[in-house]
Parts: sequence; structure tokens; C-alpha cells
Amino acid sequence: MNAFTPSGSVPAARAHDFMHRPSRRDFLKQLGTGLSVLVFLDTAGLAAESEAARPSRIRQRISTDFNAFLRIDENGRVTCFTGKIEMGQGPITSLPQMMAEELDVPVDQIDIIMGDTDLCPYDQGTWGSLTTRQFGPLMLAACAEARGVLLELGAEALKVPVARLITRDGAVVDRDDATKRVTYGQLTHGKRIERHLTVKPDPKKLADYKIVGKPLLRRDSRAKVTGEARYTGDLRLPGMLYASILRPPAHGAKLRSVDLSAARAIDGIVVVEQPGLVALLHALPDVAEAALEKVKAVYDPSPSTLDDQSIYAHLATAKVEPRVTAHAGDIVAGAKAATRRLDAAYHNAYVAHAPMEPHTALVQIEGDRATVWASTQNPFGVREEVADVLGLPVENVRVITPFVGGGFGGKSANQQTREAAQLAKATGRPVMLQWTRGEEFFNDTFRPAAVINISSGLDAAGRLVLWDYEVRFAGERGSDLFYDIPHHRTTAIGRFNGPAGVHPFNVGAWRAPGANTNAFAREVHLSRLAELAGEDPIAFRLRHMNEPRAKRCLEEAARIWGWTPAVGRSGRGLGVACGGDAGSYVATIAEVAVDRATGKVTVKRVLCVQEMGLLINPAGAKQQMESCIMMGMGYALTEEIHFKAGALSDTNFDTYEIPRFSWLPKMDTVILNADNTPPQGGGEPAIIVMGGVLANAVYDATGARLTALPMTPERVKAALVAAG
Repeated sequence: MNAFTPSGSVPAARAHDFMHRPSRRDFLKQLGTGLSVLVFLDTAGLAAESEAARPSRIRQRISTDFNAFLRIDENGRVTCFTGKIEMGQGPITSLPQMMAEELDVPVDQIDIIMGDTDLCPYDQGTWGSLTTRQFGPLMLAACAEARGVLLELGAEALKVPVARLITRDGAVVDRDDATKRVTYGQLTHGKRIERHLTVKPDPKKLADYKIVGKPLLRRDSRAKVTGEARYTGDLRLPGMLYASILRPPAHGAKLRSVDLSAARAIDGIVVVEQPGLVALLHALPDVAEAALEKVKAVYDPSPSTLDDQSIYAHLATAKVEPRVTAHAGDIVAGAKAATRRLDAAYHNAYVAHAPMEPHTALVQIEGDRATVWASTQNPFGVREEVADVLGLPVENVRVITPFVGGGFGGKSANQQTREAAQLAKATGRPVMLQWTRGEEFFNDTFRPAAVINISSGLDAAGRLVLWDYEVRFAGERGSDLFYDIPHHRTTAIGRFNGPAGVHPFNVGAWRAPGANTNAFAREVHLSRLAELAGEDPIAFRLRHMNEPRAKRCLEEAARIWGWTPAVGRSGRGLGVACGGDAGSYVATIAEVAVDRATGKVTVKRVLCVQEMGLLINPAGAKQQMESCIMMGMGYALTEEIHFKAGALSDTNFDTYEIPRFSWLPKMDTVILNADNTPPQGGGEPAIIVMGGVLANAVYDATGARLTALPMTPERVKAALVAAG
């Protein structure tokens, strides 16, 4: 249950009415009888962002609010409450699977409420592939404690020692006499149970797992295929207005004058004109859009002089304080030891998130309380922002997150919720704000354009002795080495989200932020070094790898593919790349064909081998790997924002080309067994290597070395000419 009731989650008769706004205290009262478990755990070190980066009130809430919450109903059903949201990555299935394992109940007996700030524990946001590896252990701790309480209650009910009892199929059972059993529902029936265990039980041992590791059909699949699933834009409230907002023609352009007279003449139109916000609202969305078209606005031009060609020189020279993020040995000594040098620069363009569902929000204000329904990856962040806009206490704002139609990091920014809240306050009516596709592109926080500079060298034996790596404005994620290089240094200038003033528009997280850029530069450069060393690219990597998990992935990929070693360009169109992200490792081999006349790259086959620790739902993990491969083909081959002086040339899919079904290559996804490693992230690792593996494959096919993404037909043709 995702704050409402998708099919297959909670029976309709038990569904929480997600258009009603109880407080958490009211909610706990409404629970009545049953067992509720609130677990307080120290989350230090688990966060994706630094403690200092959070607002102070959020830091305080982390230390005082509970982390995990579950309830066992008097009919035996179990409900998981999590601040995480469902945007297609699958926790609506995998979290109940983990909970069912720990509590010894069937999976279909587990319900889940997600992303409701009144009902769920605080969460920093759904990003960084942290749901399983961060929230999972907290939830399992809550389940283990609940199981301990149930065993104590069972001992009292059955009049036997706790040591003789086990849990099985939603019941407490006497291990010596299976006829002595009591269900969870019988234990909780007619009682409000508040009990604290003095000795906290440990979660189950891996050897006892029966549910985790089995492939399960996603419980939201039917609802999404049939159209039953409800997104923010599907909601309706009495008296609701749809909003259309006046946008500038370019980033940095300033509104000089506006004439709203023609729009005001439209029957039923509501005009809001405030500093920084001009909006037309109506009970019908098409009327609001038509009114916006009648507005006459004059803007001063953007002061930006940058475009998609000059941006790299700008980024290469921007004055920002550098940060050394990794260092070993001595760079000067490494340079002296190198008998062969390879220095190069790599670029990637601005890339849009382009989710199926544009940013949407619905805000209703009732007295001194507000309810927000939003397509967001960060409901608790939305609560903070809306409270600021409305001047309300945070606890007076409730955020509910229905299904989110894709995020990829882009829905961690919440501009649409702030705008909708401002308009709801101005009009005194519920306001729905649905960005158009053009607004989605214009207001997006793009994956930043970036420049990577690498100075490297080999000794006389062909071994890497120098690696001086500088990443400018992508951030350091994914730049860490799992190759043994005695003299290395990694320097980061700027981050994936700034600093402000460097980019001509907003930038931010994009699926595995920074790691796509860094893996591209590193893996292309390593293949070039392998050729310089006169060695096969896989053999060269294996000779230098010092991370056993990554090495295992690459060895298995080579075995499955049937890799035949070759030095330099083989003409087969094969590439290889490795990466590590979110605690997981991947090795990918790809085969491409290149049309030399047009420059078009066709991906024929991709093999991705991934090691991600203990596997929760193999079916869901494979789906995420496949989505990474397809989405990665987009940023590698076609996706790029063109712009000039703050104005975007790409504001829809007529010019911004994302992967199509016709691109689908033969895909093989292999997940290595690693049950002794805690579960790691699976939503991002496989995407980070796609730029590097395809660039290496294009070189192998043609001899054209691509050092900039995306590898559009025009860039490929230019590289072919340069390669002779």
C-alpha cells in the first residue's frame, strides 16, 4: 500500500483513505488493538548525504524520531510503514519479502504504506540505492523485536518456556508439540500491546531463509498494467483548480512587463500575480493553458553567453577550490617511473531525467493544516519546504506520495510542490500543478556537463604506475579505484549539484550521480592503456584489479561470453568495462555494429554480470539491471541538452531522443551468488558502465576513439574521419 491501495496489497475494505488527514497520534489511536513496534536505531554513517548538509531541524528529527515501524493487526495481517517511495524500482515488493522472512508470515499477509509523512518514520529520501541496504536492516531489526515480543506472548498463552517456541506461518508453535500453537492474530486480538524487550533478538541467520532469494512478481504490476494505479495527476478534490505558470524563455531571463488583461477576461479564470510567480488557474486544465497563451510578457535576455559547444572550455577553467578525495604514493615519483604516458580529457553533456510522469503536486489547505500529494522522491523534504512556504509548523503539513512515474534523482527537487503550495495559499482552494513536458525539461535539474582530465603512465613492464585523475563538476562518486596503482591521486572540483553560478541552469542527481561520468572516463582510459601496454583489455584489468568482488565479476563475464583475447582493435566490435556503485560491482561486455556512412551505432548484445550481496528478489534485480542497460544506452548514444544563452533547444522528445524499443539488444544479466555479503544496491550499478563499454566497443569496431558523450552519429563520423 503506497499511502493508498494498489491492487494486491491491502483488501479494499481495509484500505487507508488517503484523501483523509489524520495526525500520527490520531492514527495510532485508530489502530486500536494489535501489536505496534517502533524501533529507535542510530543511523549515523548510513546517510547518503553528509550530516552537515542537512537542515538543523532535520538533523534533530533523525535523532529523536523512530526509524522503523510495523504493526501486527488482530486478524494477523502485518503492515510495514516506510518513508521510502515506489517509483518503479520495486521496494513495494522486496521490503514485504524481507519482512515476511523475518516474521515467518506469508508474503501476501504483508501490507506496506510508503511515503506518508504522518504515518511513516522519517526518511531522508529515496535515492542512492539505499532502500534495501539502509532501511532494510532497520526494518529487519523491528521485525526481530516483534518476533521476540510474539514469542513472549506465546509463552504466556501456551504456558510453555520461550526456549521451546518457534514462529511459523504467522503463528507461535511449540517445537516439541505442534498441536500447541497460537496465531499472531490471536495473540494481539482485543489488546493494545506495549512491551519493550530487555534483550533485543538478532535477525535470522541466512541458513534459515525460505522467502528471501525467491523471484516474486511485483505486487504493483497488475495495477500499473491495467491503469488502476493512481498517480498524483489522477487525484481530484472538490473545488480544485489547475494551474498554468508563466515561464521565462531562457534561464536567467528577467520579466520586464506583463499584460494579463486578455487572460483575465476568460470566464472562471483566477489570476495570481506575485513576485517571481505569475499563474493562471481554472477548474479545467485546458482553459488554464489557453489563458496562459493570451498573456503578453516581455523579458530582458539572459546574461549567459554559454552554449553546448563552449561549456567544456568554461568548465575546464572555472575557478573552484579542489578537493583531493583519494591519494597514495607520490605523483612525481610515478611520473618518473613511467616509461610510456597517456594523458587525455573526457567530456559528457547535460542530460535530462525525462521521466514518464512530469513533476506534479496537489495541495489542499484547511485552516492551519495542509495536505500535499506529490510526485517526489523526498516526501519529508517536501514537508519542510511546504511548511516554509505556508508559514506553518512542520507537523501541520502532511505529504502523501502516490505512485511516482519515474524519478532517477530528478524528483528529489520539489519546485512544483512549492509553487502549488504558494498558489493554494493565494487562492484559498486546492491547486493541482502538472508540469507540461516543456516545463519538465526547462525546470529539470540536469545531469551536469563535466570534464575529466587523466594523466597516467606505464612502467617498462607495462604496469600502471601513475594515475592522476581530475573530475570537474560531476562529483567523485564512482571515481574510486579498484585497480592497484602505486602512485595515484583523485581530485574533485565541484560536485554533481554545483556549485551555484558555474552552470547556466540547475544541475543535480541523475541515476548514480557522477558514477556514469567517472566510469566512462576511467574505463575508456584503461582500455587505451591496455593497448599501449600491448595487452588484451580484460587481461590488463585483471592484472591490476585489487578488489576480489570486481575481479570475480570480470572473470565470470569473460567466461560466459567466451572472450578471446586480442590486443588493440580487433574489428569484432567488442568492448568491456567494470564499475562499482551502491556497494555492488558489475562487469559488462558489449558488441556493437557501426554504420560508417551514417555514424549510427547499433548495440547487438550486452552481458552484465553483477555481484550485489545477498539477493532479495532475483526477478526485481534483473529488471533493474535491464533498465540500467537500456537507460544507459540513451546517455551513451543520443541524450544531450542543446542550449544557447540560457534557452533550451530540447524541450520534448521530438529532438531529445531517449532509447526506443527498436534499440533493444540481446541482453544477458547474471547475478553472482554472494549470500555472505549484506544486500547491496541494485537500482544503479549496471548503468554506470554503459558509456565506457559502448565507447570501447565502437573503437574496437572502427578504430574511432570517442572521448565525449553522447556518441551521436555526427560525433562518430567525425571520429572516423579523425581516425583516418
